[in-house]
Amino acid sequence: MLIPRQQVPGLIVDTLDSGTFDLSNDAPEFASLVVFYRGLHCPICATYLKELGRLTADFAEKGVKTIAISSDDEDRARQMADKVAQPELRFGYGLPLSVAREWGLFISTSRGKTSIGIEEPALFSEPGVFLVRTDGTLYFASVQTMPFVRPHFQEMVGALDFVQKNDYPARGEYTGAV
Repeated sequence: MLIPRQQVPGLIVDTLDSGTFDLSNDAPEFASLVVFYRGLHCPICATYLKELGRLTADFAEKGVKTIAISSDDEDRARQMADKVAQPELRFGYGLPLSVAREWGLFISTSRGKTSIGIEEPALFSEPGVFLVRTDGTLYFASVQTMPFVRPHFQEMVGALDFVQKNDYPARGEYTGAV
């Protein structure tokens, strides 16, 4: 389990148009917003990533760089990027499932074709949203076991004003006895 204020695992993936993404070298002013999505087969992911892409400039104004990452191969990632049609949003692909598991993501098995007629991969990760500070520590995390009910990016953009103005610390850091 990842712990706020502690280092996150390494994360290096190829991107469609930005070379290799290495979280440790991303160098945002405030944080990197890493959004793991299920893959091309997920219609909910496409809608979700459209919102992220639409708000990428707003995140950038707050010092946050965004990236969407899946275990899909390059071709499927390109199809998703084309579907989402948000050129400011970086797309990473080829996430090893062992790395997904290090990040605490749940892994699912294929159930065949989805409602939009696209075959699910044999194995893929479920969604997760992580805000990682420039020092590589976890600030915020939300991990899902299903494609439904994800954090709203517009709320996150608004929350960043409060967080930055008040130097609000990451919460959930306590690991002692309870």
